[in-house]
Amino acid sequence: MTTSSSERGVSLGMPELPAPAYPDDVRARLEADAREIIARYPDSRSALLPLLHLVQSQEGHVTRTGMQFCADTLDLTTAEVTAVATFYTMYRRRPSGDYQVGVCTNTLCAVMGGDAIFESLQDHLGVGNGETTEDGKVTLEHIECNAACDFAPVVMVNWEFFDNQTPASVKALVDDLRAGRPVTPTRGAPLCTFKETARILAGFPDERDGAVAAGGSAGPASLVGLKLAKGEAPAARVVHPRDGGPHDAPQDRAVHDPSPTEHLSSHDAPQDTSASDPSNPAGPTAEEGE
Repeated sequence: MTTSSSERGVSLGMPELPAPAYPDDVRARLEADAREIIARYPDSRSALLPLLHLVQSQEGHVTRTGMQFCADTLDLTTAEVTAVATFYTMYRRRPSGDYQVGVCTNTLCAVMGGDAIFESLQDHLGVGNGETTEDGKVTLEHIECNAACDFAPVVMVNWEFFDNQTPASVKALVDDLRAGRPVTPTRGAPLCTFKETARILAGFPDERDGAVAAGGSAGPASLVGLKLAKGEAPAARVVHPRDGGPHDAPQDRAVHDPSPTEHLSSHDAPQDTSASDPSNPAGPTAEEGE
């Protein structure tokens, strides 16, 4: 006696229907934008990344329709497009909010309070990682390092920086976003919606007044090495010895102004080791088994 697949609890499923097409007016507009993007590259398939941003700017995430559009436009298979769209986290695969609120939970930001910020936002918004609020305004996610460690803990909204955050400040931030109140990033361009951000990432100019002139920059701590390399002396700082602090040093002790080549913290001072002390050079490495 044989049993059917349904009796065995096995679902063979049905083939997925083709992705619905864009309305004619939308497709015509996207095709014009796509031609402009493709013209920038010697090989059309190199335009896939910006084209994915372009279709993401249409619906706020990369839909099956958008991937089919990219495949048709670049003469690729949908499998090739899907492989790219699923590899990069900047491409959303499901509907998301107008504002992508990312909390850095990498090492330094986490130690400085990033984990506490992320937990407080989950409770405050009632959503988990990668989830969107019911009003469709905010999608919360934890993100990896955004190279702004001297401003830790860092929160990003649609890839714009909000530095030195606290649980209280981020709650006020998301409340303002949901209420439609103006929000200004710590540095960088004025904030815009995720769809608008996606179009900019596709390579189209930001035409808002003052947006191009506004720009982010590294913090002072990030630029110390560059200034030293250029021979620019940093502001004078007192470097206290390891065996004393500012309150137990003799009052008549001369204040030491570090030169541009010196370390700015006694905790960073080089130690006499076989690697750094010429009088104690490291010997040859022994072969395995010796």
